[in-house]
Amino acid sequence: MNVNHSNNKITETACKITDEICLPDSDLPRIVIIGGGFAGLALVEKLKHQEVQVVLLDKNNFHQFQPLLYQVATSALEPDSIVFPFRKQINGYKNVFFRLAEVEEIQADSNTIMTNKGSVSYDYLVLATGTTTNFFGMDSVAKNSLGMKDIRDSLNIRHMMLQNLEQAAITCDDDERDALTNFVIVGGGPAGVEMAGALAEFCKYILPKDYPEYPSSIMNIYLIEAIDDLLSTMSDKASSKTLKYLEDLNVKVLLNEAVSNYDGNEVTTKSGKTILAKNLIWTAGVKGQFPKGIDKKHVVKDNRIKTGSFLMVEGSKNIFAIGDIAAVISKKTPKGHPQVAQTAIQQGKWLGNSLLKIIKNESPKPFEYKDKGSLATVGKRKAVADLGKMKFAGYFAWLLWSIVHLMSISGFRNKLMVGFNWAVSYFTYEKSNRLIIRNFKPTSSQTKESGQYES
Repeated sequence: MNVNHSNNKITETACKITDEICLPDSDLPRIVIIGGGFAGLALVEKLKHQEVQVVLLDKNNFHQFQPLLYQVATSALEPDSIVFPFRKQINGYKNVFFRLAEVEEIQADSNTIMTNKGSVSYDYLVLATGTTTNFFGMDSVAKNSLGMKDIRDSLNIRHMMLQNLEQAAITCDDDERDALTNFVIVGGGPAGVEMAGALAEFCKYILPKDYPEYPSSIMNIYLIEAIDDLLSTMSDKASSKTLKYLEDLNVKVLLNEAVSNYDGNEVTTKSGKTILAKNLIWTAGVKGQFPKGIDKKHVVKDNRIKTGSFLMVEGSKNIFAIGDIAAVISKKTPKGHPQVAQTAIQQGKWLGNSLLKIIKNESPKPFEYKDKGSLATVGKRKAVADLGKMKFAGYFAWLLWSIVHLMSISGFRNKLMVGFNWAVSYFTYEKSNRLIIRNFKPTSSQTKESGQYES
């Protein structure tokens, strides 16, 4: 059976059972994208309806809006509010095809990638594989704590928190109760700050209603940061305001402290401090993740792939890297660009335009990152904003943060769900249903790299 599509010159043929992943036959250049995060989807949007065949590979069948993972973790949002199916995203894009597969190896010599479902050939390959949690070699911390890199992590944190609060109401052992109700967040970047603020509001407004058998003061929240300020990539004003907001919420902020060990019950810092806690959430660092086949000499700090200003992997002519995985090293950016959504989106859009030029034997211009500013929230009506020379904090910064994040979520339904939940929370301080759908059991499996090829 042959079906001709005159719009994109693609001819679909009956699939054969082979070692290859079945894709429509096409005489168009094939661009394979590994990873459907911010970078990968921005690239797909630029290439839709163009004279190319686009193949998106991901080991999930959905895109996840990572900036709001902490709200799922603290019961402010349900998980389906911040995830969006790839197939729904590309519905109507006749030249774009999604395949659910985990890429295991790149064989650059033959322009082929090997996945757990079969092989795929390419004319151009784009790595948008994102990052995973970096525990910096501390095995005990990795084994006993939780990162916050994907929707599964968020649900694990939610279930761990609720289960431990329920257990605290049962136990008569004071030390055990303290450990169950103490929460430690490691890392003073946006993810750590936002998580600490959300937990503090849970403690202030939800705990007294749900657990009247003990006072909200029983729940202690610690934020540990290894350097002397929070939000180190933002301004001093943003850092100092964030510290004040957190302290007003009774978060115990420990600066110039680094975790050295965690056994699942007690946190130890390098200075010798100890904290009883059965809840440790790690947001202190990330590292790149990508399939085998990239020469180690092209890999730089934090396991990122070194590229030039055209986002091409060094030593390659048709392999590109974008998003968090890409380290664009230059005199202006000796450490690469910041690993944030805005960078990923800009790189995805730029590469889409550039690939179309390369296919036409035209020369693209080098990529230039435009910093549109930074935002971080510390609970309701409290946020900080650095927008060029404008640096401000408070209600307006929080309102701006809310609008930017709401507009960035994929899908009208998801925007509606998040907006409704935020509106209810704004007036009532209520959270979503705090249900324990499944028991969370800490195992060594939780320490496996949890990144989902997203950036």
